Amino acid sequence: MPVINRIADFAAEMAEWRQDFHRHPELGFEERRTSDVVAAKLAEWGIEVHRGLATTGLVGVLRNGGSGRSIGLRADMDCLAMQEQSGVPHASTIPGRMHACGHDGHTATLLGAARYLAETRNFDGTVHFIFQPAEEGGGGGRVMVEEGLFERFPCDSVYGIHNAPDLPLGECSAVAGPIMAASDGIAITVRGVGGHAAKPHIAIDPVMVGAHILVALQAVVARRIDPLKSAVLSVTQFHAGSAGNVIPDTAELRGTVRTLLPEVRDQMERLIAQVAENTAAAHEAVAEVTYTRRYPPTVNHAAETDRAAEAAGRVLGGAKVHRDLPPVMGGEDFSFMLLKRPGAFLFMGQKGTDRGGVPVHHPHYDFNDDLLPIGASYFATLVEQELRRG
Repeated sequence: MPVINRIADFAAEMAEWRQDFHRHPELGFEERRTSDVVAAKLAEWGIEVHRGLATTGLVGVLRNGGSGRSIGLRADMDCLAMQEQSGVPHASTIPGRMHACGHDGHTATLLGAARYLAETRNFDGTVHFIFQPAEEGGGGGRVMVEEGLFERFPCDSVYGIHNAPDLPLGECSAVAGPIMAASDGIAITVRGVGGHAAKPHIAIDPVMVGAHILVALQAVVARRIDPLKSAVLSVTQFHAGSAGNVIPDTAELRGTVRTLLPEVRDQMERLIAQVAENTAAAHEAVAEVTYTRRYPPTVNHAAETDRAAEAAGRVLGGAKVHRDLPPVMGGEDFSFMLLKRPGAFLFMGQKGTDRGGVPVHHPHYDFNDDLLPIGASYFATLVEQELRRG
């Protein structure tokens, strides 16, 4: 079964929706325009609209029949704080804001599925269309769950997708178990003794100490973590000083930690503090370490992943559904939903011959509109499969 014919009929409209979202990107918890557009379209198609979850989040509810079964489909809506350099006609009109991860495409994809399902109603049960804010670091998925998403909108299972610029268009990845990493943050404040740069011997230079900590931290993954268990530690910021002839009192390092297993996450938190504090102490300075646990690993449930793969295979062909690709070390707050309900998160390939291959979070990125009818057909097929009539 290829792309659903009816969805193919309005694929050009889906591209218009997507490009409109792309022109008007909004940061997490600020997706007011996006949320308004989504709500208006859902209401136009006769879908109940419930707003107010996580500030700008909303849920569309579509019922048919009386089976009592239910399914949740989720899309994220927020952009990144980046300056777009793609040069496409529908480029961002807002300086310093860009849909560089494809959430504009995810939103348009779910809208396409909602329109088709509202027209055809070839299912028995309830579909919850979950439009989530603030995936990019704001934890909008966590906030929606904490504010009662699944109590107000019960779902037997929940599913999401993400575009994949490294996979060819028309292929997807449906893998059970950990597929994306926990995403945590570190902040290390080094406290020394400031002074004149010409008299370093009577100061304790936090810049030099911070540099030693930075180098020492690189050995944590290389020499303290089992090489068969994944971990990433990246220090991405180093701030200190205000003048060229002054040794400052403090320096600050910030970065991110990615892990797949709970025990490795615990180990990284312990070792980072240990290495930073002991390295600073060796130079008579003090290091204060803050380790912030942000997103847990994204872990697909086995049975639901099998069913998602079955639906994807009906659209793409079974040979185009990869069941054994390795995890990626990016983070995703759909993980909070998978902690509460069984489900699966699939990567949908978007790399075409002439577009769709630029990595996410890149200033030249753009969502490949050819993926829209594929993703919408997958969501629709999944609903008709899971809420099969009769």
